Amino acid sequence: MITHIRNMVIYFMRHGRTNYNDLGLCNDDPARDVHLTEAGIEQAQSAALALRDVAFERIIVSPLPRTYQTAEIINRHHLVPIEVHADLADIRSGFEGMPVANYFAAISSDPLRKRVNGGESLLDHKQRVLRFIDWLKVQEDKTVLVVAHEETMRVFVAYFEGNVSDDRLRDIHVTNCEYRHYVLHCT
Repeated sequence: MITHIRNMVIYFMRHGRTNYNDLGLCNDDPARDVHLTEAGIEQAQSAALALRDVAFERIIVSPLPRTYQTAEIINRHHLVPIEVHADLADIRSGFEGMPVANYFAAISSDPLRKRVNGGESLLDHKQRVLRFIDWLKVQEDKTVLVVAHEETMRVFVAYFEGNVSDDRLRDIHVTNCEYRHYVLHCT
C-alpha cells in the first residue's frame, strides 16, 4: 500500500492581551468576561497585517472568546471559516478567576503532575494538545492558523522544535499575538 505524504503549513499564535492578563488571573471558563484590551486589539491588528498575504484556508481557535476575538481581527484579510476546537482550551487550572501566582504556588511541589481543585495537570493538558495535533494530521487543509494560549503554545513549540523535556515546558515563553509556523507531515 502506498501512503501519500502531504504537508500542512500551520501558523500557531497566542491570543492578544486581555483584561485577565493585566490582572494576573487564571481563566479557562468561556462564560467569564475575558476580552482583548486595547493593547490586545492593537497586537492582533499588527499580526493581521504581518499575516495578510498568507493563504489561510481555515482558522482554528479554542472555546475561550479571546482566541475567537483575535482570530476575527486576523480574518479581516482572509474571510475564511473560524472553527472552535475544544482540545485547544487553556489548561484547566482549578483556579478560575484567581491569581496565577496562587495556581503556581499550589502546583509547585509537582508542576508536571499536580491537579488542584478539579483542574488538570500540565501533562494532562499536554496530552490534550497532542490529541489536537493528531487530529490536524488527518485534515485536508494546506495552510491553517491556530489561535490558542501560552500554555498550549508551549506544547506546540516543544513538539515542533523538539529537544524540550516536559520539565522545561514552562521555560518556553510566548508573548501575546506572537506566532510561529511549522510544517506538519500528514498522511
